[in-house]
Formats: sequence, structure tokens, C-alpha cells
Amino acid sequence: MTASRPTISTHVLDLATGTPAPDIGVALFRLADDGAPELISELVTDDDGRIADLLDGRELSAGDYQLAFDVGGYASDEDAFFQSAAVAMRITDAGRSYHVPLLLSPYGMSTYRGT
Repeated sequence: MTASRPTISTHVLDLATGTPAPDIGVALFRLADDGAPELISELVTDDDGRIADLLDGRELSAGDYQLAFDVGGYASDEDAFFQSAAVAMRITDAGRSYHVPLLLSPYGMSTYRGT
């Protein structure tokens, strides 16, 4: 059995409704040494609020990354308070996968490094 390729994944959950958040736009950037962002992928969460592989088939390498979530596009209220969320992270072990969930509510957000 071969080991699977390491990935960066996410799961967005709507805490107000207690359901997954589908159709959230998520962009993954890798930051160059000078801090300039390189777009890796722009994907959308599935019906279960997930994106299984934000690397979109690329190899994971050590470095600084940023996830950008278009949460304003998800809210049914055009005057929603939060319009976007960005999560900066440092990958030091490119031999493992990283899962970054986002928990949403109308006036709050939370994230953590999942498993």
C-alpha cells in the first residue's frame, strides 16, 4: 500500500445553522521569501462544506501559506459584517497533511489546525 500525498484541506461549518457551508470560495496562496503571494488554487467548498485538496494536485513544500475564504459570498445578507477571512500558516513538515477548518457565525469566526 502506498502512502497518500500530503495535502492541505478545509471544512467550513455554519455555526448559526449547525450545517456545513457549501459554495464558499477558498483561495490558497504560497508566500515567497519576500512575502509575495503565489496563487496555488481557487476552489469552492462542496455540499458538505469541504475541499479535500487545496494543493490541487501539486506537491506540498515547506513554507508560508495563506488561505483566503470568501465568506461574504456565502451570507444571504448583502450587508453581512464579515466579507472575507484570511488564515496565515507555516508548514514545516511537508511529509504530513494539514486540515484547517473554519467555523462561521454571523458575528464571529474561529479556526484551528485539525487532523
